[in-house]
Amino acid sequence: MTESGVTHDRLGATRTDPTFYRSAAEAAAAPREQLAYLVAFDRSGDLPDALSVIDVDESSERFGQVVGWSELPTRGDELHHFGWNACSSALMHAGHDMGAEGLQRRYLLLPGIRSSRITIFDTQPDPRSPRLHKTIEPDELAAKAGYSRPHTLHCGPDGVFLTCLGGADGAEGPGGIALLDHNTFEVLRAWETDRGPQFLAYDAWWHLNQNTLISSEWGTPSMIEDGVVPELLTSQRYGHALHFWDLAAGRHLQSVDLGSEHQMVLELRPSHDPDATWGFVGVVVSTADLSASVWRWYRDGSAWKADKVISIPAEPADATSLPPPLAPFGAVPPLITDIDLSVDDQMLYVSCWGTGELKQYDVSEPATPVEVGSLHLGGIIRRAAHPASPDEPLDGGPQMIEVSRDGRRVYVTNSLYGAWDDQFYPRGVGSWLAKIDTDPVGGGLNIDERFFPHGEDFRGRRVHQVRLQGGDASSDSYCYR
Repeated sequence: MTESGVTHDRLGATRTDPTFYRSAAEAAAAPREQLAYLVAFDRSGDLPDALSVIDVDESSERFGQVVGWSELPTRGDELHHFGWNACSSALMHAGHDMGAEGLQRRYLLLPGIRSSRITIFDTQPDPRSPRLHKTIEPDELAAKAGYSRPHTLHCGPDGVFLTCLGGADGAEGPGGIALLDHNTFEVLRAWETDRGPQFLAYDAWWHLNQNTLISSEWGTPSMIEDGVVPELLTSQRYGHALHFWDLAAGRHLQSVDLGSEHQMVLELRPSHDPDATWGFVGVVVSTADLSASVWRWYRDGSAWKADKVISIPAEPADATSLPPPLAPFGAVPPLITDIDLSVDDQMLYVSCWGTGELKQYDVSEPATPVEVGSLHLGGIIRRAAHPASPDEPLDGGPQMIEVSRDGRRVYVTNSLYGAWDDQFYPRGVGSWLAKIDTDPVGGGLNIDERFFPHGEDFRGRRVHQVRLQGGDASSDSYCYR
């Protein structure tokens, strides 16, 4: 059985891609990842962005090294979030061709958040040498879906759901979701049929068995592309709501406002249990006290609600040591920029990019998370070093998080978004990827000292998000218990 692709038995019959797992438990029990895919971008736009491949096999002589490097044919894209063309959700939905040349988890779609271009790489036949497969130009995205500035994608029912921050032809919005074909990657249409009051966009994910899609809010292109706009933040103009939709119909059902002081409602992490009706979302900052927070949404009867379940305070600091946006406040905000929920729904990981902290919470009782682990890397003030280079202060902080299917390994990168990096880390953020080993039952975090690709390993580029071979905690939604 291969890690990716359709396999054949001795009689020649075809089987579906073995990484299309029926359940979260099956995914967690599957063979561990051997490779990690990581997007790297050039802030200046002088060099092409790239898809890098990291050896994560602990028995390999090249463990922790860059073993593949595929550059884009263009410049100035700023690769950000990316993902697979297909995953476990395909098992639930009719209309997918599962034959020998049919639907497989083999293509990675790389949206350029600045260029609005989508570059697609084929990870077969050699997973260490992804090959350029296709490019979707901004004009096609605009003409067929009415969107620009693609941000996050998830493989799901009907196709690839691609959230976008801006509208077509330079329009600030509304942002929303473009639907792409799983196999041909044709832009099919805008997913929404009735968006109701929704205008700002960021992430989108779902509860498959509940026919419910959830979306979150950041800002329009002009609100984010040159950094945080202080006037917009203090006037509470960034996103502060969740939206709930009819998944099959693309119709808006309900908005839940978290409160205008809770600015930038970002990563959505629904339970991996297909029958569940809850999940977590991170909020970057509160204008009331610079704290950050995590909220749990849940269904109560026929309505959806949300409660704050984690609050992380700002840390006092000498104003003279702070970057200009923070100096007036005399404090470092945690800045929750990513969260990730383990496949078994037991552990939630929270990145505090401002303070340089990764936190681990036991969420076996989702309404009452309990902190069970913490570590520091980087941070605006702390600049905590990696144990592999103890004399080298780090900039940036734990930012994007990816958790292995078995919940034992956590990968973190340090760049948020080019302009925001420059604003909060004016010394520069450098470029690094760390691996943390964790106890998926009792908690606890330990940095792997043998694994620290950084600096020139990424050829002068910054790194943003990781995807794991065969899927990871934030790639798949499962159809069966």
